[in-house]
Amino acid sequence: MSTPAAPHSHPTAVTHQVTNQPPPLAGHDTAADPVLLEGVRREGAGRHLADLHRLGVLAGSEEAQHWADQANRHEPELRTHDRYGNRIDEVEFHPAYHRLMDASVSAGLAGAAWSDPRPGAHVARAAGFMLATMLEAGHLCPVSMTYAVVPALRQSPDLAKVYEPLLTSRVYDPGLRAPADKRGLLAGMGMTEKQGGTDVRANTTAATGQADGTWRLRGHKWFTSAPMNDLFLVLAQAPGGLSCFLVPRVLPDGSRNTFRIQRLKDKLGNRSNASSEPEFDDTVAWLVGAEGRGVRTIIEMVTMTRLDCVLGSAAGTRAALAQAAHHVRYRTVFGAKLADQPLMRNVVADLALESEAATTLALRLAGAADRAQRGDEAERAFLRLATAVGKYWVCKRQPAAVAEALECLGGNGYDEASGMPRLYREAPLNGIWEGSGNVNALDMLRALEREPAALDAFRTEVQAAAGADARLDAAWRELRAELASTEDAPLRARRVIERAALVLQGSLLVRHAPPAVADAFCASRLAGDRGLAFGTLAPGTDFAALLDRLPV
Repeated sequence: MSTPAAPHSHPTAVTHQVTNQPPPLAGHDTAADPVLLEGVRREGAGRHLADLHRLGVLAGSEEAQHWADQANRHEPELRTHDRYGNRIDEVEFHPAYHRLMDASVSAGLAGAAWSDPRPGAHVARAAGFMLATMLEAGHLCPVSMTYAVVPALRQSPDLAKVYEPLLTSRVYDPGLRAPADKRGLLAGMGMTEKQGGTDVRANTTAATGQADGTWRLRGHKWFTSAPMNDLFLVLAQAPGGLSCFLVPRVLPDGSRNTFRIQRLKDKLGNRSNASSEPEFDDTVAWLVGAEGRGVRTIIEMVTMTRLDCVLGSAAGTRAALAQAAHHVRYRTVFGAKLADQPLMRNVVADLALESEAATTLALRLAGAADRAQRGDEAERAFLRLATAVGKYWVCKRQPAAVAEALECLGGNGYDEASGMPRLYREAPLNGIWEGSGNVNALDMLRALEREPAALDAFRTEVQAAAGADARLDAAWRELRAELASTEDAPLRARRVIERAALVLQGSLLVRHAPPAVADAFCASRLAGDRGLAFGTLAPGTDFAALLDRLPV
């Protein structure tokens, strides 16, 4: 019997030593971000910083990042029937999704801000929404819709009295049960149909009034997210015209309302979130607002979800920037850290500039929303125009910025384990959700035509920086000429809204950002001294000042 050989290392083991790779970006406070914190203080929510830091620590933890990964790898599954053949129309989620939902709802990111009378509550909620988006975007669809439904529902005080206390709860209570038996509710909306899409007035879902004051709906919606939410605002054709209705999944007596989920959408991104095609057939509903005024009723909800689109895109850009900045800080190429290579410094600084402009604008809109809820009509008018402008531009820029950030990681960024592919797949969504680029550009034209107070408020905001930078002043003069011309206005709408966004961002940065940041923005975005890609900032740019503003 031979003696076994002494154990020894495999001769190829040395090839598996890992060098020149960055450590995981985990175990940090994502709220420790100078641009975010300055914006929160400036917009009146400084008293909420402790809560934001608690959420930031959670969002930056390895455990929460694992939840985000698992919720996207194990996608929602539709269960149309139970084992006995009974129709149930339920969606099953991975436990990681429920942990994300619990964290966001308990942090007050759903409807809680509407029950907080203190100034700055909506700004704090917006900043928290950004932190949660940087962790995982998909689960925030139901969170966003729950936030947005409250002002629309208030147009029917009797319904608001019943549902608002539960919609503003900080308790995540999943599962389909009678609303009164739950500690917290989530809301969604059903607007689009396959034959109409954006043109909701082409909807064919029909509503028939009943003797008891309720309505019955019959029709098919094309894209309704989060079908396990407790209630939905739905557009349907009543005798008096297109109207808005409240549709609960479970009726007050505990019986299931008819809400047949035909299928879940197989989407490019946003994989953790279930988006569905529900069918209504004698579905019980309650009228919200006036009959025939459905679009006007639900527009309050759309305005709030558009704001969340801006917040989400600003956050998605910032999340990608954080990954890129972290990678180049540790990676060595050609004998030097990537972060010290002049061209890479240009790329990351340019991404940081884009991100700061987006974040600053997003928080300014959140501040306007907060003050508008407290009766500030000038801020309400500003929000009417600036939300469309911000929604168009910040959402348009996110895919390009995320792609550039992914490239900073090279092949590592193309690997699912890096998290960058998920950020990349998520990037186009906000540009589509709640109105594509064309919809928002045309909405800007409607606001200019019908609401002169909106342009006055926008003008006041931009001119607050008058005289501080000649390039900004020149861009504002050019924009005023574009706005004054009505010839071919729809054809030029994208050109005008893009210029409006850059001028607004320039005004905000000139007033609130460090001088080097404002100078670089005006030089590269307003004076035309830039190429078509990121990383084309001119020699003489204070790159160190821009890189000091990174989120990690």
